[in-house]
Amino acid sequence: MAKMRKKSDLPSKTCQTCGRPFVWRRKWAKVWDSVRYCSDRCRDGRINLRK
Repeated sequence: MAKMRKKSDLPSKTCQTCGRPFVWRRKWAKVWDSVRYCSDRCRDGRINLRK
């Protein structure tokens, strides 16, 4: 089994839409360098929020 990590030990980024910090998720392991948004809602709403 994999060693458990604390959430505070995981890498984090700031969402480009809402500006909130978000942490690494296992499903993003292969594409972490290209992840820019914290959620689907931020990704879909990025155009509306820039007006």
